[in-house]
Amino acid sequence: MNYKTDIEIARAANKKPIQEIGAKLGIPTDHLLPYGHDKAKVSQDFIDSVMDRKDGKLILVTAITPTPAGEGKTTTTVGLGDGLNKIGKNAAVCIREASLGPCFGMKGGAAGGGMAQIVPMEEMNLHFTGDFHAITSAHNLLTAMIDNHIYWGNELEIDERRITWRRVMDMNDRALRDTVISLGGVANGFARQTGFDITVASEVMAILCLANNLVDLQKRLGDIIVAYTRTRKAIYARDIGADGAMTVLLKDAMQPNLVQTLENNPAFVHGGPFANIAHGCNSVTSTKLALKLTDYVVTEAGFGADLGAEKFMNIKCRKAGISPAVVVLVATVRAMKMNGGVAKADLGGENVAAVADGCPNLARHISNLKAFGVPVVVAINHFVTDTDAEVSVIRDSAAAEGAEAILCRHWELGSEGTVDLATRVAELADANVAQFAPLYRDDISLFEKIETIAKRIYHADEVLADKKIRDQLRTWEDAGFGHFPVCMAKTQYSFSTDPSLRGAPTGHSVPVREVRLAAGAGFIVVICGEIMTMPGLPRKPAAMSIGMNAAGEVEGLF
Repeated sequence: MNYKTDIEIARAANKKPIQEIGAKLGIPTDHLLPYGHDKAKVSQDFIDSVMDRKDGKLILVTAITPTPAGEGKTTTTVGLGDGLNKIGKNAAVCIREASLGPCFGMKGGAAGGGMAQIVPMEEMNLHFTGDFHAITSAHNLLTAMIDNHIYWGNELEIDERRITWRRVMDMNDRALRDTVISLGGVANGFARQTGFDITVASEVMAILCLANNLVDLQKRLGDIIVAYTRTRKAIYARDIGADGAMTVLLKDAMQPNLVQTLENNPAFVHGGPFANIAHGCNSVTSTKLALKLTDYVVTEAGFGADLGAEKFMNIKCRKAGISPAVVVLVATVRAMKMNGGVAKADLGGENVAAVADGCPNLARHISNLKAFGVPVVVAINHFVTDTDAEVSVIRDSAAAEGAEAILCRHWELGSEGTVDLATRVAELADANVAQFAPLYRDDISLFEKIETIAKRIYHADEVLADKKIRDQLRTWEDAGFGHFPVCMAKTQYSFSTDPSLRGAPTGHSVPVREVRLAAGAGFIVVICGEIMTMPGLPRKPAAMSIGMNAAGEVEGLF
């Protein structure tokens, strides 16, 4: 049967009870904590019981620089997972949860599309199992306890001018970027300037996605630096006494969520840091669990490879002790045309020259990924308007960089459309040819780490950082944080910090506006250009088109 929209396909899905999906992985029913009939959390006891097993092969899906034309990275992740199962492999998918901000802003859903989706799609794109709400509550509990400590005498002698912990909410709201709180007199506390970030930029989100268990989670939460005294002594969350209660709020959120693809293959959906303002990967817990239960795990990193894949390699793999056997780089003919200067409205007609003009972006991403010592396969996500001549240009561009490009039709055909990709990826993974290594060593300076990414990944000439920022980095090095990796926050739409600069620009500079210490997560956030940690809504947000129809079904979400 032909369906017109992704949501119609998702609603028609023949879902199996989540216990059957768990059984495929060998998870006993009593270790699944159901949220309805089609999703469940996996108990920590079960996770602990399988950690001594051998790991399967980890396959990372990333993409070229995002364009409004769309690349289909999640769709390809799901399609490849289904394709591996189709050819007889034991495989699972690991992706992030969706943030409400983009769902009601402009990006839409985050569960794949067409015949390569994860279900239940609507619940995943809304409240799902409540993980993001728990993270928001835990984050803001700490904030409230900081202000409360000051109100009741400030025993720790916190300097109110040096409180670094902001509030969060899981929604795009530019009006909350800079705020003044505690107005209205003595009873409401001490007035001060602060602001909000979106929940996916919260250090609590990053911590949950990097922690191995509840003990590790609480330690990391306690390590959060929330403020400083007048003498610049750091004040930690454990000093406020918040780490225990925060852990309690996150107890269930820490457990990975198990769902299924349209083809009833297992998928873990857990955690959701953005890749342009955070480290952009699903939880370490779910990835490690999937690696113990299957022979192949297909995961993704957010936005383009210069953001999500770089952080996956330099942050997640470094901290979790894991590494990819293969990287799949998603590209589309349409996106190549846009990188070649074609407007979105003009993408329908054949334009071989524009595809060729856009392919330097693809080539750079391939070269960058191979610098980590991993083999790269290009997945050409097929659209009906693509022509053979245009596809050939992408194949030739990939081949020039030593990578094979494979045409994929998973949106239309599901696993049938990724058999060739799955076969090649499995061959490469089983050949054990990857020689993975992060791009920089732990022991070089923080500024050198920033320069390494700016020059080797973004191909910039220089990093612009004033004396205040450089001094701050040196202060953190002196305090024992110099071994941390850096988490770059910049626009996802360009290798540069200018979102309008497409293709593969060179000769540009990377201006560093601000640096933040995430001591609990274990990295330094480097905010570049005009990127915001609290996004705004577009002129016509997606929320204007979302509602309930006469049948009580959600419309406009996807």
